[in-house]
Amino acid sequence: MARGHQKIQSQAKAAEKQSKLKKQQGHSATEQKKAAQKALVHVCIICKAQMPDPKTYKQHFENKHPKNDLPEDLKSV
Repeated sequence: MARGHQKIQSQAKAAEKQSKLKKQQGHSATEQKKAAQKALVHVCIICKAQMPDPKTYKQHFENKHPKNDLPEDLKSV
């Protein structure tokens, strides 16, 4: 069993090895969340829900807010 200074060195080496493995694996949870957030471009003017494209936005608006008038930018979609 390692004691003292040798133990600290061993722990540091293992931590460094783990961090290198994580970087090689690539996609971390925060990176995935950032990429997903960039894809959500359209924001509903009523409930502030985010959608990736205008077609989905129009479907959302028709289903969730049927009593409200359709915004001008969605009428052509």
